[in-house]
Amino acid sequence: MLGLRPAELAVYETLVDSYQLGVTELCVATELAERVVRAALGSLTDLGFVHHVNGLHTAVAPDVALAAYFLRCEDELRRDRLLAGELQVRYERAAGVRAPADLVEVVHGAEAISFRVDQVMRTARHEVRFVDKPPYAKLPSSLHPVEKELLQRGVRFRGIYERQALELHDLRADLEMGLSLGEEARVVAVAPTKMILADAHLGLIPLHSTETVLESAVIVHRSALLDSLGALFSRLWEDAVPLALPGEPSSNEISIADARLLALLATGLPDRSIAKQLGLSYRTFQRRLHRLMDELGAQTRFQAGLRAAARGAKSLLPPQ
Repeated sequence: MLGLRPAELAVYETLVDSYQLGVTELCVATELAERVVRAALGSLTDLGFVHHVNGLHTAVAPDVALAAYFLRCEDELRRDRLLAGELQVRYERAAGVRAPADLVEVVHGAEAISFRVDQVMRTARHEVRFVDKPPYAKLPSSLHPVEKELLQRGVRFRGIYERQALELHDLRADLEMGLSLGEEARVVAVAPTKMILADAHLGLIPLHSTETVLESAVIVHRSALLDSLGALFSRLWEDAVPLALPGEPSSNEISIADARLLALLATGLPDRSIAKQLGLSYRTFQRRLHRLMDELGAQTRFQAGLRAAARGAKSLLPPQ
């Protein structure tokens, strides 16, 4: 808390509660050794949290001490950001004269790949683009914590899911959670490769994998190869079908359960896979689908999507 060590925080909190104490009294109150208390008092005095008068130590009022502390932190953060920007410029200048072999890094093993995936995403300042398809270094069971963190920070996420991948993601804990936070998602029948692109400066693609295991991956730095991956993503994005799972419907919309069903149906996902995602038996799914088509007066599934869109679920329509 506040960048203070545990002993410093304990001493300051004790002084806040007691106003003014000597070293001996602080040792008793905090149950810390005298050398630890004296070291903490020295740091707190330097930071402006404590002042010393007539052998006693007094807490500086928190509103005063913290205001000055936060100003110092903001100044340090501003300097660090300037340094980070300068280092990035120097790095990119050096990258421009790299040998071709230095433009890619090979990573082996699921654990190392998972670590580098997090690392690549965290470098994004504006946008993360990804193509999701099996196999996985770590099987997805919930929204990736780094994606959640970056979405909440305002980083744009655009994801293309292969149909088979949708069957492996949790509908509510992963897909709907991401979409509710702002992820833009589309679906393709088959994706040529999986990838993650952070802005236009870093990417990750598989190098070697089996049907179930991702064995190695390649980190791609700024280069013609990275530009080509960005162009491939753009082409896939244009051809993909939007995945727009529902939030809370208004009174004139169909129910969330029915909207989920139609949204998944619009992606071309097999009936049995949709039933599994919705937690329904295949027979129950078929009954619900036929009942929904009857309610919408639709003869085909595509017509059901059109009529559902007309009633308010506009996001279910595929792109023109």
